[in-house]
Parts: sequence; C-alpha cells; structure tokens
Amino acid sequence: MSAVQEWRPLVVTPTDAGVEATAAGLIRYLRDRTDLDQLLVDEKALVFRGFGVDEAHLEPVMDLLLPGRLAYVHGNSPRTKVGDNLYTSTEYPPEYTISMHNELSYAHAYPSRLMFSCQLAAETGGATPLVDGTRWLDALDDELIDAFSGGVRYLQNLHGGMGLGKSWQDTFETSDRDDVERFLAASEASVEWREDGGLRIVQLRPATIKHPQTNAEVWFNQADQWHPAGLGDETAQALAQIMPAEELPQAVTLADGSPIPDEWAVQIRDRGLESAVDVEWVTGDVLLIDNLLVGHGRRPFTGKRRVLVAMSA
Repeated sequence: MSAVQEWRPLVVTPTDAGVEATAAGLIRYLRDRTDLDQLLVDEKALVFRGFGVDEAHLEPVMDLLLPGRLAYVHGNSPRTKVGDNLYTSTEYPPEYTISMHNELSYAHAYPSRLMFSCQLAAETGGATPLVDGTRWLDALDDELIDAFSGGVRYLQNLHGGMGLGKSWQDTFETSDRDDVERFLAASEASVEWREDGGLRIVQLRPATIKHPQTNAEVWFNQADQWHPAGLGDETAQALAQIMPAEELPQAVTLADGSPIPDEWAVQIRDRGLESAVDVEWVTGDVLLIDNLLVGHGRRPFTGKRRVLVAMSA
C-alpha cells in the first residue's frame, strides 16, 4: 500500500471570500469565482461557512453550485423531496451510523457533485464524515482489492406498492413502467417484472473508478452497504438468515456471483469510517463535494437535525 497524504475539505468563510456574511455574499462570491470547478477538483470538497444560508435563499446558491440538478432516481435510501430536485438527507434512524459511500455508485448514472445544506444542526453529533476515495482504497487489504477487481454484482427487489424496502415507484419517481425501462436501458442491467407487481434489477458495476480529470483511482462501490454484515443492522441480518439472498430487497456478490465474506464487508465499512474526517455542522453551512473523489456518511445524533441534499451530473 502506498502512503496517501492526509486530506481535509477546504473551509471558505466570508473573510476568506472578501464578502459580507450573508447568503447574498456567498452568491456574489460564487458568481465572481471563475475557477470554482477546478477548485473543487483540487480540494475535493468545499465547506462554505458563516454565510447563514437558509432554505429561503438556497435556490440561487444551488443554481451556481449545481448546474443541471438531477432527480434522486434509482436511489435506495429513504428521503423526502422538498423542492426542485432538492431532498432531505437520508431519513435513517438517528442512533445509527451511515457508513461511507459515493452517492448512487451502484447505478449506471451517478452524480459528479453533491451539495449539502445544513438548515438545523443536531443537538449532539450528526457530523457528515468525508473520506478521500484514494485513501479508502489504500486502506484496504490487497487480497480484498484483488477479489473485487472484476467488479460487483448488485441485486434489487423493488416491490410494487407493498412489501419490504422501497417500491419501484418511489425509487424511480414514476408509476410508468416504460419510464423505468427507458431509464435502465443504458445500464445493461437485467430487468425482470415480477408477477406480484415488483421489479428485480441485477447490475454489474466496477469496484473502483478513475476520476476523468485527475486520473486518481478511488474505491467506488456500495458493497458493504448492500451486505447484511456491513449494515450493523440486526433486522437486516435476521432477514438474511431466513430469506434467500435473491429475495432480499437488496443483495450483493462479487461479479462472478461468489459471496462476499462477512469480514470483507466489515473491513470496507470500518476502514472507510476510520479514514474519514468529520464535517461538524454549523446551521447555515453549505458543503459541496466531488462525488467521485470523496465518499460521505453520517454520524449518530440526538435532537432535531435538518440537512438537505441536491446533486448534479
């Protein structure tokens, strides 16, 4: 394993930007900054702090940070749409850690950028950990990396309105089967409509990718999150013991169908978290990340917490 330099996101304050400490100040800074795209590639993640961006002033900020915002189509985590391609962050019970991942890395169409907006910081905890994808890859055992060299096989069983997990209607934000099939046509996925109205999708995806600008190779898959041992969720583990893997809401294997050992799923999860740095939220913060170079997660929290998320190609 090669040594990977320690990394942290760049924090930009009104003083750094030379503008007033308001949402309007941030908008002016973003409009004037002609090298923002390159800055994001160089720094991998940017935290805009001290501008007090509330939900009422978020739209023009998103327009500048995320040209051509995407809908959260084919997403597997529960969230609520609150605006024009603007969503709540994962509505997962606050007592759980959400492990590191790159958004939609299991799908054929994934965003290149994510923006998080903290509208209300948690009473305690609730940080968003970020991990440099090269550091995560470097932290894994060579044996594991070699086994994943052929890629990852993802299986989804989406119900048609009642059942375990998400429905295909919620997943693809449509009730039209033709829309779903058109979306999946480019993915080379295996698509099967079930007699009970559900949908089964099988996809082969790479375990690592290279960034198109930096050529850096990064760990880029969600094998641990689709694996019962990686979830740290007793309910998921119990389901895996009583149901065949092919019938679970989601399951994962190596590309050739070989099972992924529990200890590998745990290694991926734990070393990603161990390699991460935490963004401790302040209400009004905006965080922009390169979704290919940086994975993200969530620490447990208490009290109310409202973090919104949007993404772009």
